[in-house]
Amino acid sequence: MLHKPLIEATIACMIAVVQRVSKASVTVEAEGYVRSIEQGLCVLLGAEEGDGASEAEWIAGKIAKLRIFNDDEDKMNLSVLDVDGSILLISQFTLAGNCGKGNRPSFVTAAQPEVAEPLVEVVREQLVAEHDIETKCGIFGAKMDVEIHNDGPVTLIVERRPHDR
Repeated sequence: MLHKPLIEATIACMIAVVQRVSKASVTVEAEGYVRSIEQGLCVLLGAEEGDGASEAEWIAGKIAKLRIFNDDEDKMNLSVLDVDGSILLISQFTLAGNCGKGNRPSFVTAAQPEVAEPLVEVVREQLVAEHDIETKCGIFGAKMDVEIHNDGPVTLIVERRPHDR
């Protein structure tokens, strides 16, 4: 008897690419806008349809508490809070891109701007107000140049999968 693999239903989830950085910056040339941080995290954040405040709050907490900085024994045991680091938060709808069929990504699951922008703001507010982390941002929807000095390199994908809920 053949067993069919279990297929999980696709449930929207906010997704973050988190990079440990020695420094990072974002520039929006058209606006004369530049924001930079030293040691900390550069977070590329994408929202999908169906995401809400609970997903934004969860991902902010996860980012704040991720233990990806080295301690005195060179083990990843410290969070951005522990090292008094900063966060550069960049909205990036392309993280919701599905490359499964063809060669052109589909963005049908990406949250519409009127949904995504407030969710990115909830993440920023949570990082600042709830976790007291200096957080700088890009400009939502703008063409941005992001410079990342990945430390390690350490890069993680953070998302809340259905079985994690």
